[in-house]
Amino acid sequence: MHSTVQAHMVMHLVASTELSFRIVVDLEYDADDPFAVALTFHLPGDAPVTWVFARELMVDGISRPTGEGDVHIHPLGDDLGEVCIVLHSTEGDAMLRAAAAPLIAFLARTDRIVPMGQELSGGELDAQLASILSAPGCENAG
Repeated sequence: MHSTVQAHMVMHLVASTELSFRIVVDLEYDADDPFAVALTFHLPGDAPVTWVFARELMVDGISRPTGEGDVHIHPLGDDLGEVCIVLHSTEGDAMLRAAAAPLIAFLARTDRIVPMGQELSGGELDAQLASILSAPGCENAG
């Protein structure tokens, strides 16, 4: 079984209320980092820019406003056919519009690999906890 999901889509980088640019965006999900999705934006004349954020943030943002800090996602309009993704960084802010359907399809594919809410099975959680507890400086105080 594949442990990654990849997709390509076009989003609109909004420059102003009257002007937006179509850009290619690569979406990627890797079961090795089951809580995250990566979006890589291909801007003409610039190196690609990748943002990584919570998969749950994207899922929630399709149907309701969500996000704190650097990433905010919310639906546009009442039909839930389009979403707005707002990215804040020290370099500046970016607002993108995206059709909801390809995002939903991408997220459905990620859910088939690792269902939402089941990102860590008991064994994986035990292994991660053991790794954390065996790190230097985590001696048993008991």
